[in-house]
Amino acid sequence: MAVKILLVTGDAAESLEVLYPYQRLLEEGYAVEIAAPAKKKLRFVVHDFEDGFDTYTEKPGYTWPADLAFDEVDPAGYAALVIPGGRAPEYLRNNRDLQRIVGHFFAEGKPVAQICHGPLVTAAAGALSGRRTAAYPALEPDVAAAGAEYEDGDGVVDGALVSARAWPDHPTWMRAFIDLLRKTAPPA
Repeated sequence: MAVKILLVTGDAAESLEVLYPYQRLLEEGYAVEIAAPAKKKLRFVVHDFEDGFDTYTEKPGYTWPADLAFDEVDPAGYAALVIPGGRAPEYLRNNRDLQRIVGHFFAEGKPVAQICHGPLVTAAAGALSGRRTAAYPALEPDVAAAGAEYEDGDGVVDGALVSARAWPDHPTWMRAFIDLLRKTAPPA
């Protein structure tokens, strides 16, 4: 049986930040399950960087089904956690079941990959204090308010936490996360 990895997301997540790690981890031989507030078809978005804009633009993205709802998740059954960005973390961070899930991974020292706005979720779960993390650059004050050190990097590793700024960092971010997984939870 394949080692299971949990990916937590919701509507308005960045398409690339969900589907790239999802497919990359499947390619490595892991079983990946997507959890969301409800088991339903999720609607993702595409964030792009365009000349003349002060921040990213947002366009409709892909749709993808969630495998299970947060309240159905037993985090003990998963070896690692992935938290994509986009706008989804802004509202997901308030979900008590998601906070329970995230808390488990940090308490057990299991690998966690977060990108872009994902640190909003780990901060709300009380898991960022004393850590070093990358995030979308506009979140630097949020990271500091959570008691963490912001690092402007594409594959920041702090123990079992691997983080990055946004989807352009995917190669370095996923390479670092997969290297960690191979050591702590090799695929079956």
